[in-house]
Amino acid sequence: MTVKSSLLEMLEKNKGEVLSGESIAGELGCTRAAVWKAVKSLREEGYHIEAGPNKGYMLAKDTNRLSQEGIRLFLDDPKVKIDIYDELESTNQTAKKEAMMGEAEHGAFVIARSQTAGRGRRGREFYSPADTGLYMSVILKPQGTIHDSLLITTAAAVAVYRAVAQICGIQLDIKWVNDLFYKGKKVCGILTEAVTDFESGNIEFVVVGMGLNLYLDQENLPAELRNIAGALYETKEDAEQTDRNKLTAMIVNELRKETADLKLSPDYVTHNMIPGHQITITDGNSSRQAFALEICRDGRLKVREEDGQETILSFGEVSVSM
Repeated sequence: MTVKSSLLEMLEKNKGEVLSGESIAGELGCTRAAVWKAVKSLREEGYHIEAGPNKGYMLAKDTNRLSQEGIRLFLDDPKVKIDIYDELESTNQTAKKEAMMGEAEHGAFVIARSQTAGRGRRGREFYSPADTGLYMSVILKPQGTIHDSLLITTAAAVAVYRAVAQICGIQLDIKWVNDLFYKGKKVCGILTEAVTDFESGNIEFVVVGMGLNLYLDQENLPAELRNIAGALYETKEDAEQTDRNKLTAMIVNELRKETADLKLSPDYVTHNMIPGHQITITDGNSSRQAFALEICRDGRLKVREEDGQETILSFGEVSVSM
């Protein structure tokens, strides 16, 4: 670990507290000049580090920049590989490459502060402007077959639901199969991509991509998203009060717990906004009306069609009919 990385870990652990340059240098086994050089570099990256004569250094409490060191403080398994980028085309794309090259183990994840080609289901673009949300992809190697992949998506929805409730104190609604809503608007989308063994059907690895909007710049929000996209907070100032490192870690922790044994979580059923409502089902260019009955144990959705027959959906776009 470099001096800069070790220093940032110390500052994150003691955020809001002053640490003397002498004590930092002693613990890191380096010179005070090396400490100052590391502080200067961190400041250039956007960290708010206060300093003064004979005062030492302090990471300001309002510093809310994503970092490996800050995230690891809250991870159940702090040794996993974490990659953070200022900008990527897609975190899922990067995570898949790492997994296929054997460069990332179970639980490793990729984060981007912005995405230029973020992807949702059915090839749709996921709007991912800089520093307004969490854009991350987690690599998992669960025991299961391709038939269990839907349960991984439901587990991811539960992970985000629980982490947001715990860290932000906000209760979200889960929408079958892979979205989370707040105040009637979509605040989180999930994209699960599985690579399986062709002969056995067993899952080799899964990449779970999650995009969570913390706030949205309404002036720059594309017009077609203004009545659809939402966020946890109305302003950037409110969003900055949330510890992004802790929220990220809690999502990963909950996801790993939920996928340790692939089964439908009661939370996915209890907090789902679809069952019990008349819905519109969109599949490709066609759409139809139905009544949502229940979430099945394997994550599929049972509906009553307009002709009275009951069918089970494994995929498709659904929305509550107005």
